[in-house]
Amino acid sequence: MSSSEWGQLVLDVLGGVGALLIGTGVLVAALALAKTLARVRVTLDSVDRQLENIGPPVTSTLAHVDEVTRSLDQTAGTLSRTADLAKSAVVPAIVNLGATLSGVTAGLRRLVTGKDRKAREQ
Repeated sequence: MSSSEWGQLVLDVLGGVGALLIGTGVLVAALALAKTLARVRVTLDSVDRQLENIGPPVTSTLAHVDEVTRSLDQTAGTLSRTADLAKSAVVPAIVNLGATLSGVTAGLRRLVTGKDRKAREQ
């Protein structure tokens, strides 16, 4: 064997050892990732079990809250309509009362003073 053949052989052996080391590193990294993912799977299974226990009460509570908000919405609508009806019933009565009091005041003034209000203002 000549020295050029030894150089080629050394390069081939070193290339093979490098590839073996790279493969070993990838294998170690993959095994560590597998362990981590196994722990994550166990944790997620535990979370799923806990969520299964929480699901029905939360759904029931949300349904109850929905019913309460609908009831409050209906009550608010009824109160609004009642307030509108009361306003439409009371406002004309107050206007009529004001006009009546104004007329009575003017009549009393004429009766007491004997004069018309317009005559005094001129």
